[in-house]
Amino acid sequence: MARKGKKDSGRESREAQTTAPVSGKSTLDGRSFLYVGGRDCQVAHLREIASSFGAELIHHDGGLREAVSRIDTVLPSVDCVFCPIDCISHDACLRVKTGCKKFGKAFIPLRNGSKSSLERALQTMNERDASR
Repeated sequence: MARKGKKDSGRESREAQTTAPVSGKSTLDGRSFLYVGGRDCQVAHLREIASSFGAELIHHDGGLREAVSRIDTVLPSVDCVFCPIDCISHDACLRVKTGCKKFGKAFIPLRNGSKSSLERALQTMNERDASR
């Protein structure tokens, strides 16, 4: 059992690192992102991660309970869209890609719906914008 305890504490420290606020001023302050798909149980955590970068995260479930057409009404008000490719319907993904082209928004596919996947994408955006 000691081994299991070590593994759990390692996971806890990784989770603490994942939600740790970015030090200094973020280049993402005040920006707004749409996250389409993913797992409902993680939405609050994803919002915390975006908030640690000073950004707002708007979530759309990808058509499970919300109408896919609602994506079109949200797109004009966001800076870019994230889609975890393992947790989104083909219809919602196609709608997002088409809408992003129409409104000139960045479309960022994420490898999966994990919290760390979103955090890496936000960190990359923050570093890229800071170097400009």
